[in-house]
Amino acid sequence: MKRKTIWLAGNFDNLLLASTALLVVLGLIILYSLGIKAKQVSNQLDSTRQIVYALIGVFLLVLAARNDYKILKNYSGILYVFMIASLLAVEFFGATRLGATRWIAIGPFQFQPSELSKLILIIVLAKFYAQNFDFTGQLRFLVRSLAYSLPAIFLVLVQPDLGTAIVLASIWLVMTLATKVKKKYLLAMFMVLLLSMPAIYPMLKDYQRQRINTFLQPSQDPSGTGYNVNQAIIAVGSGGLYGQGLGAGSQSQGNFLPSSHTDFVFAVLAEKLGFLGALVCIILFVTVIARMIIDATLSHDRFGSLLSIGIATMFVVHVMVNIGMNLGIMPVTGIPLPFISFGGTSLMVSLSAIGLVESVYFRRRGRELKDTELV
Repeated sequence: MKRKTIWLAGNFDNLLLASTALLVVLGLIILYSLGIKAKQVSNQLDSTRQIVYALIGVFLLVLAARNDYKILKNYSGILYVFMIASLLAVEFFGATRLGATRWIAIGPFQFQPSELSKLILIIVLAKFYAQNFDFTGQLRFLVRSLAYSLPAIFLVLVQPDLGTAIVLASIWLVMTLATKVKKKYLLAMFMVLLLSMPAIYPMLKDYQRQRINTFLQPSQDPSGTGYNVNQAIIAVGSGGLYGQGLGAGSQSQGNFLPSSHTDFVFAVLAEKLGFLGALVCIILFVTVIARMIIDATLSHDRFGSLLSIGIATMFVVHVMVNIGMNLGIMPVTGIPLPFISFGGTSLMVSLSAIGLVESVYFRRRGRELKDTELV
């Protein structure tokens, strides 16, 4: 009998793959366009390097989709130790940029452990909750899940990286809600956190407090702390319906918009491609996230389902916070826009995550494949 292959079109979630591919291409186009006319050598270099990161990411996507996601359960302990060790290494060997120490230099490249920690925490929590699903209503299992999550959140906070800490906390919360946890426990934790806010606020870095104040009062200091957000809003508005074109845009091409290739890349996209381009981008993200949620329901085991839910949560928080801060409706936290913002670790982790969801979809409920069929 002729052996089947994993590479047949029906074996993949093609809508998820197509939407992801379009977002990656869109990101590469936007990064390249930042160098047009403005002669920004650094941005041109960024677009070239991003292509390399994208190719590596595609390889990781295929590798993740090709292998059974369930083997990750066997390595969750090793992955967790690696996550904590790499986050600790940042404190001792990390490279500092813009007042934050988040990267480890590896030759000409920089690795950001906090980006990888999101995916590792998802794997660890998915295994823990899947193995103990029938007991997750007990308080001790909620405490144990926190014991896995809080060290990573704390180590990311001290970098400082409030945005990634929010993503990690959101992953824990949503994956916990997907279990049999008693909501009264979560409500009690929320109340404790809320009451602790007056004590937590003074512990934030000066620039973090300034970002919160700017969010609450965006017009208070338009040439100081509110400058980035105001320039982003101007860029979004100036794009109009059809945009000013890839080689145009006074905010991006004139270097008025800081962090145009990372935090505020959505504003660049809206300025160059207009409302319609921004709408297409958002629709693609909605499609990616919707397919992840659907694939979670198709999984034949809880580990695969929780894995997909965690990854969907990661993307939801990234997209909502990044686009929100570009529009001035969310505080600036430095969270990249998946597939669009420049960043090798972020892009490779995002594509690897897509590969894991594809692996879940390939082995979905109702498919009975023998090992000899996976060639």
